[in-house]
Amino acid sequence: MTDLLTVEDLRITYPTRQGPSEVVRGVSFALGRERLGIVGESGSGKSQTGRALLGLTPAPGIATARRLEFDGIDLRQASPATWRALRGIRISMVMQDPKYSLNPVMTIGRQIVEAYRTQKGGAKTAARDRAMAMLEAVQIRDPSRVFNAYPHELSGGMGQRAMLAMMLITEPDLLIADEPTSALDVTVQLEVLAILDRLVADRGMGLIFISHDLRLVSTFCDRVLVMYAGRIVEEVKASDLANARHPYTQGLYTCLPRIEGSQRPLQTLQRDASWAL
Repeated sequence: MTDLLTVEDLRITYPTRQGPSEVVRGVSFALGRERLGIVGESGSGKSQTGRALLGLTPAPGIATARRLEFDGIDLRQASPATWRALRGIRISMVMQDPKYSLNPVMTIGRQIVEAYRTQKGGAKTAARDRAMAMLEAVQIRDPSRVFNAYPHELSGGMGQRAMLAMMLITEPDLLIADEPTSALDVTVQLEVLAILDRLVADRGMGLIFISHDLRLVSTFCDRVLVMYAGRIVEEVKASDLANARHPYTQGLYTCLPRIEGSQRPLQTLQRDASWAL
């Protein structure tokens, strides 16, 4: 499998009164067209890592790497024009909470159409048809209503689906999902995971799924990177998480209450929750 993304020795540093502070320290991994989970507690550096892959490290932070390549493109030397050709077209990112990512004074449909036309061009009518089709693809039952709704008129789960539609409408090669289900209830989590699972399989995307919930990731991803204090402390197949060796990984795996059926495969959980889809 050819690597879509290669990261070697990624470091992110912020200035402080006591001197430079590294919040991401020597992160290295490769990603193919697969589902890769990045897991860790708050402050472990996982979201900073995801943003750095899109060149979105906020000032005054500085991101450096020995190697940072996407499909043969050296992202360390990427010009503004190169980033414009990548962001939202070949690499998309879904943020944690749609309330802070969607424009509150624009309808959902207008935002999706604008995102599509900015990247792909074309007539407004064609873009609207494409947006409606994308809303249907993320399993929104009444796409016309959602298309004309404002963000505050949607539930958290519906808003998250609208965000997925906006990020996926350009058919990216890589999707970075930063805790897209953490604010959702269990049933809606399963719906969003089912959508991502199907889209990755159908479109052959690479997916980086960032979360603090190791058990959730274990039912969904192919591989898992476990981060602590800015470093990757363990890389393990999702199917082998029960046999993880690092004490921190073991702690994350066993700290949550065990609910009957919580370790069943994602496909089984989806079937059991199919009444809500």
